[in-house]
Amino acid sequence: MATPVDPPRDPGPSEAPPRRTRVVLAEVARRRTGAERTRAELAQQTQVGEALVRGLVRAQLALALRLSLVVGIGLGGLPLLFAIAPEVGTAKLFGINLPWLLLGVAAFPFLVAVGWAYVHLAERNEQDFTDVVQRPER
Repeated sequence: MATPVDPPRDPGPSEAPPRRTRVVLAEVARRRTGAERTRAELAQQTQVGEALVRGLVRAQLALALRLSLVVGIGLGGLPLLFAIAPEVGTAKLFGINLPWLLLGVAAFPFLVAVGWAYVHLAERNEQDFTDVVQRPER
């Protein structure tokens, strides 16, 4: 048995079709907050976004260079100290030569401390960058 087909309905005066909404790109762009604009600059890799990322990379590079200088002076300066002051190079502590203790034992906690400082400061740089990106414009 065939089912009857309803004829198409003609909307009456009480049922008006839904109104169309016109979306204009300029209106949408005006509604963006400062943080959204900055994120868009980063995502679209515009000159502003590139400048922000370049600033972060420079900050991280400067941090790495400063801490590598600390390690270079801290560990590289020890042989120079032993050459300038031979009595330090021949000193004994607990029956072990001081140079062996400094270079063989004390160097590792020093490197761990510098590594921890690097991670902490690098995360702070990234947090500062994130704060700049998400800061609402005034």
